[in-house]
Parts: sequence; C-alpha cells; structure tokens
Amino acid sequence: MARIILFGGHGRVALLTEPILAARGDQVTAVIRSSEQTAAVAAAGATPHVADVETLDEHALAELIIGHDAVVWSAGAGGGNPARTRAVDQDAAIRTMTASALAGVPRFIMVSYFGAAPDHGVPADHSFFPYAEAKAAADEHLRSTALDWTVLGPSTLTEEEGSGRIDARAAESGSVSRANVAAVIAAVLADPGTARRTIRFNDGETPIMHALAAR
Repeated sequence: MARIILFGGHGRVALLTEPILAARGDQVTAVIRSSEQTAAVAAAGATPHVADVETLDEHALAELIIGHDAVVWSAGAGGGNPARTRAVDQDAAIRTMTASALAGVPRFIMVSYFGAAPDHGVPADHSFFPYAEAKAAADEHLRSTALDWTVLGPSTLTEEEGSGRIDARAAESGSVSRANVAAVIAAVLADPGTARRTIRFNDGETPIMHALAAR
C-alpha cells in the first residue's frame, strides 16, 4: 500500500486515476480547489482535501505532502488566463517540488504533455504559448532537482476507452485516451525504474508495463 497525494484531484485524468489506485489498496489524498468537488473525488475512492495551491507557500505545501510516499502533479489553471497559467502550471508546481523535498517525499510524478520543452515551437502570439512556456519551465526545473522524478508526456487526450496499450517510442505526438494516461500514472507509481525518465506516449500496441520497461 502506498500513500499518494495527487494535486489537481478533480481533473478528468485524476478522476480516472484515483479508482485504479484505490482498487489496489493505495491511499489517495486528492487536493482540490473547491468543496463542490469533494463528492466526485470521494466517489472515485480518494480522500478530498480542499486547498488553494496558487497561494500556498512551500512550507504549507510541505505540510500537506508530509507522510505520503509520492506526489502526482496533475493540477493546472486550464488555460485562458496567462497570468494564472504561470501562477499554477509553473510557479505553484515548482513550489510543490520544493515542498516535496522539504517533506522528505522524493517521488514526484509530473503530468505534462508530449511537446513540452524549452524549444516547444509555439508562436508567442498563440493562445497556447503561456501554457507551453509554463510547462517547459516546470518540467526543466523538476529535472534539475534531486527528486526521483518522472515526467509524463501524453499526446492529445481523447475520451476513448482505455486499451492498456501505448506507444512510448513515438517520435511525434498523436493521441491517447485519458483512461490510458490514468493507467500509465498508476503504473509509473508502482515502478521505481521509471524514476528520472521523461516518458512521451501515444495510444499504441504495447502493454503499458512492457512499454514503460523498454528504455
């Protein structure tokens, strides 16, 4: 049994991840921004905790994290507001990495996206640019830490049924079901061999455990 704290616990991927973890006996704390989200999170098998990650400092975040075995960052501002995107997807994410170290919880899973990189190529006048910049900065900061990090880079998300099969060797972004992303998060949490790796993936033909084991 592992104790997992999942930031962004009411997101669509998170709500698919929580039942997988609960079913295998893990205890999941789902950090959410509104008390209106507690029922859905509880129904998914997680323990809801309402907190505003945008305003909490590293020490307050460490208080949330301490006692857990791993952190999953799946929170995001949802786009549309560049300032808030930076505040959540970059600044709050980085504070949470610092907090994880302060709390003595080195395992940190970052849910990013396939094309996240300093050279992401998104034009500065594109609405996606603030998100691309924020995710690139957060991912690069995480890679520079001493945490046992894994950066997950799913491609375009779909509502397809989960197949349990992915392509983790793809050179270009395609698409992947949210259910498969949830299954990958759960698998990575159970596999220490995925630490300090960036895993970009589409839907594919390789069972998830085999795809993650292949270097």
